[in-house]
Amino acid sequence: MDKIELVAEKRTINGKRNKVLRAAGKVPAVVYGHGVKSEPLELDGKQVERIYRVAGGNKIVALKIGDGRARNVLFHDVQHGGVRGEITHADFYVVRMDEMLKAEVPVHFTGESTAVFQQEGTLVKGLEMVEVECLPADLPEALEVDISVLDDFEKTITLSDLKVPAGVKLVEEDLSKVVAKVDPPRSDAEMAELDEAVEGGVPESAQEEDPVVVSEENEGDMDRRDKK
Repeated sequence: MDKIELVAEKRTINGKRNKVLRAAGKVPAVVYGHGVKSEPLELDGKQVERIYRVAGGNKIVALKIGDGRARNVLFHDVQHGGVRGEITHADFYVVRMDEMLKAEVPVHFTGESTAVFQQEGTLVKGLEMVEVECLPADLPEALEVDISVLDDFEKTITLSDLKVPAGVKLVEEDLSKVVAKVDPPRSDAEMAELDEAVEGGVPESAQEEDPVVVSEENEGDMDRRDKK
């Protein structure tokens, strides 16, 4: 598996002062792992955005901190914010190439279901991410699911139907979980019931409450109130 290189620098500021980094186009981050001391970092915002689009959470990245030796890491947790949903913080987990790891990989749906395009059914995706366990070098970029087998409304694709590469195993023990199925189109009677429910309006008890505005000044108070 090809690795992608990402350059970082040690971070010397923390907390609310991270706003200064973000204003300068930087992203605060943390790297940690089994037997690895947690270390705060800062990265170039444009570079980390570009690399995350390619690597996601299941592709090994060679993280080089300053002049140090590159470490094999995975994006472990990424936070987004701002108007455009840009990355505001990233966690990296150091992996050992000889040590098993658990990671979520996306499910890619391929093919066409005749129950959808001929019988006007609706494709229902029960799972779009699946947790697997394997060595880092065996970590798949995705698991492909061919939905062409869904040619009627009775058939389903479950975890037990997934083709998992050698050296990779599913973490989920319940292999009967549905990955994909096709629901039949709603009858005229069901559609009429839905229309009646919409026309009935929203009950007074379900009216929206005034939104709560959270600022930096009251953020701590909100956290304490939520924990009660």
